[in-house]
Amino acid sequence: MEFKMTEGGFTTDFEYGSLNISGNEQYGFRPYQLLVSSVAVCSGGVLRKVLEKMRYPFEDITVKAEIERNEEEANRVEKIELTFHIQTEKWDEAKIEKAMHLTRKNCSMVQSVQNSIEVVERAEWVKL
Repeated sequence: MEFKMTEGGFTTDFEYGSLNISGNEQYGFRPYQLLVSSVAVCSGGVLRKVLEKMRYPFEDITVKAEIERNEEEANRVEKIELTFHIQTEKWDEAKIEKAMHLTRKNCSMVQSVQNSIEVVERAEWVKL
């Protein structure tokens, strides 16, 4: 990847479009937003694959992320809490726990930040 300076930040191009990044939301995505998005979406995608391989029936997954930042240390991201809202007819706690364990183990973004950012995951049932 190559990042080119713009008036308000940096930009990079991918085959599916451009990504504008800036500390100022008027010019692009803020770096912390991309970091949290990477962790949340990686986890959600892995959870989806795990549930599909387990043949666990679900209709939808929504991931909500809450972030704790430390203003005294360059506004560092200290904690990301992910709540996976899984829409399904039936809820099997043991299978969901297994899926959550496998998700954490196999999400490259969670594994990349695990020694510097606390990542907490939980699953909630959304009844069909």
